[in-house]
Amino acid sequence: MKDLPVAARLFVGAVLAAGALTLALFWPRGIAHPVLFLFLLACSSLASALKVSLPLASSGSTMSVSYAVDFAALLLLGADETMLVAAASAFSQCTFRTQTRSAPYRTLFSMASLVITVKAAGWAYTLLGGTFAVPFTLFSITKPLVGAATTYFIFNTLFVATAIGLSTRQAIPPVWNENFLWSAPSYFVGALAAAIAASVIDRSGYWMALLAAAPLYLTYRTYKVYMGRIQDQQRHVAQVSDLHLATIEALALAIDAKDQTAQSHIRRVQVYAAGLARALGMPETEIQGVKTAALLHDIGKLAVPEHILSKPGPLTQEEFQKIRIHPQVGAEIISGVPFPYPVAPLILSHHERWDGKGYPAGLKGDEIPLGARILSVVDYFDALMSERPYHKAMSLDAAIGLLRQESAKALDPRVVQTFIAMYPTLAADADASAEPSRKLTRVPTHAPTAAPAVGLVDETSSARTNVFQDIALAHREIYALYEIAQAMGSSLGVSDTMALISSKLSNIVPFSCCALFLYNDEAETLRCRFATGVEAETIQQLTIRNGHGLTGWVARNRRPLVNARPSTDFEAAGFPADRTSLHSALVCPLLFNERFIGTISVYHTEPSIYTDDHRRLLDRISEQAAAVIYNSIVFEQTQEDSLTDPLTGLPNTRFMFMHLTRELARADRLKSEVSLLVMDLDNFKDINDTFGHHVGDRALRDVAAVLRTGIRPYDICVRYAGDEFIVVLSGCGGEEAERKRVELQRAVDAMEFEARPGKMLPLAISIGAAVFPHDGDSYETLLANADSRMYRDKTRRKREAAGANPHAEHARPTPPESLTDVDLRRAATGVL
Repeated sequence: MKDLPVAARLFVGAVLAAGALTLALFWPRGIAHPVLFLFLLACSSLASALKVSLPLASSGSTMSVSYAVDFAALLLLGADETMLVAAASAFSQCTFRTQTRSAPYRTLFSMASLVITVKAAGWAYTLLGGTFAVPFTLFSITKPLVGAATTYFIFNTLFVATAIGLSTRQAIPPVWNENFLWSAPSYFVGALAAAIAASVIDRSGYWMALLAAAPLYLTYRTYKVYMGRIQDQQRHVAQVSDLHLATIEALALAIDAKDQTAQSHIRRVQVYAAGLARALGMPETEIQGVKTAALLHDIGKLAVPEHILSKPGPLTQEEFQKIRIHPQVGAEIISGVPFPYPVAPLILSHHERWDGKGYPAGLKGDEIPLGARILSVVDYFDALMSERPYHKAMSLDAAIGLLRQESAKALDPRVVQTFIAMYPTLAADADASAEPSRKLTRVPTHAPTAAPAVGLVDETSSARTNVFQDIALAHREIYALYEIAQAMGSSLGVSDTMALISSKLSNIVPFSCCALFLYNDEAETLRCRFATGVEAETIQQLTIRNGHGLTGWVARNRRPLVNARPSTDFEAAGFPADRTSLHSALVCPLLFNERFIGTISVYHTEPSIYTDDHRRLLDRISEQAAAVIYNSIVFEQTQEDSLTDPLTGLPNTRFMFMHLTRELARADRLKSEVSLLVMDLDNFKDINDTFGHHVGDRALRDVAAVLRTGIRPYDICVRYAGDEFIVVLSGCGGEEAERKRVELQRAVDAMEFEARPGKMLPLAISIGAAVFPHDGDSYETLLANADSRMYRDKTRRKREAAGANPHAEHARPTPPESLTDVDLRRAATGVL
């Protein structure tokens, strides 16, 4: 009962209390005809077994023909004794011949509602002139009998319809109209049969009353056939609806792939949106509209160029205007589909904001459809939790924090509050709805032809076979190879490429873990560069020498291994082999232009799961994947070179501006601070002039190493230009920046640089700091301010050195305090 809504619980409690009170007040003081009472009690219990399910109700309710026996008991015994007969029939109906066991509160509710119904029918019978004495004629009790049957029907069906409506959050009149109104004639037929049976019992005894069971059984069979046809129609409608939804989902997945997001994104959004809509009390038809809109909400991105969708940095105003058209495009596409529920309005408005600053129409508050407000919340949350080209995936706490921050601004506060409260349940539902990886559909009967080295395979394992359709395998194989071939032209990194390949590979080759090992020619080792799945974190730490383990054997022999023991790789890398849960492996070499570049390895927790077909498919995929991975390696190297200073290995100016742009935007959004330290080596020109530029380059590398080790892992140190360096400290204020400035200066002062054998030179560095937002709200202003303070620091240090050494050269004059437009432009172009 805890699962019921509050209104349903209150209603059930009220009916139980009223039924108990009625039974207590009108409990029969004695049974005038005990044999007749027991006979009718048994008949009512047996008749309750003749029940049919109500397929139009989602609560699993049933209806029986025991009401006819209740009418007979009412005529023969009176209302008080009939209450006991009806309660017993309700108990039997809820207990026996049920597909699932009824909850106690449901059984008690049925008993209480029938007790009240019988008593109300008895009152109606007596008020209309009926008597509980026999003999009687049918004509004399026609009016009271019709009144009692009408009262019985109204009370009985309204109790159940109200309970169903409140528990499923549906309107009560439609529930009553669709589920119970059609059954009204059966109550009058039952009352007539009861009157005939009562008259026959009075004149001819109990045995002749059995003839009255014939119309009751005929009524039961009629309802049974009728309900069976309704259920068949419902199954057909559900199948067509599922087919319709599956077609839409397939289209949505194809569209979603264009955005390079995970295919599970729209599934999660759909599950979140449907659960949230149900919790907010939306009607079932509108919930279907929300589910469909969740699948198709981004269909309008077909009109947005790919380079805009995948852009990692901030969008320009023109690019953002292009993004803004996708809700209108999507709504126009969907408006031509005759859905039986609203879909296009939800797609059109899912980027509107609660404060009215959204697009395309600038709707505000409740002007935005509730379904669109739900889509806004769940789509925003899942985007925060997902890896996207323009941001990294956030943690759950950070995503929830941003939802609360945007509540009553961009998002409906009531929807946000409900979503946060329901998230654990919704996340579990989303995980449960995820489709399992499909497996290979055909397993050969012969042994694998690729034989591994001795000792690499568990000799005691036996091959397992499954029979699937070859045609299904052929279609999946062609589709997977086609998708991987499409990726060959993509400019992706190694991890992104392997994530794409592994996601397609799972459709035709089952695995618990997939890994990529890349070969280092100089060290003759293979290092795991990518791993996903079971024990991925451990496998990513493996480095294996050529010729050792499974991966090393494949590297040396250029042949695949089938059903090898994964523990061999763990042993070769120096890890405990007895702790892995992986029991079978399939390893294939990657060859590009006859050059060995690495291996693709798939592991499974089940022993001997891989077959020769799996080997053939993975070998075929490896042929195409080798070129893709090689291109990804070249791409990453090129990208790293473009963002890295070749002399020191530090990030260069281009990387710094990209990073600083993101950090300043993040700090502005979160109201935090960012510090910049601008540094310049003292007297570095003297080193170049005296010892040569090669010695100066070595000094720069040594200083870069000291600076890199002196900052936090998530801070960056950049070689800005010449002998200048810049450190970006995220989340640091003025005091922390000053401490770090002194710490880095002391670290450089403590260096011992050997310019040539036996010649040690002291090194020193001048540093100036600037803090966002106190010293400027743009990187140009921050750099200019930090540069100015760095020169003041250099002047101070030269004066101190001159005081200690009177023969020291004159200090450089201090630059002016104020910053001109020329200073800002020079700082923006990297000239400090």
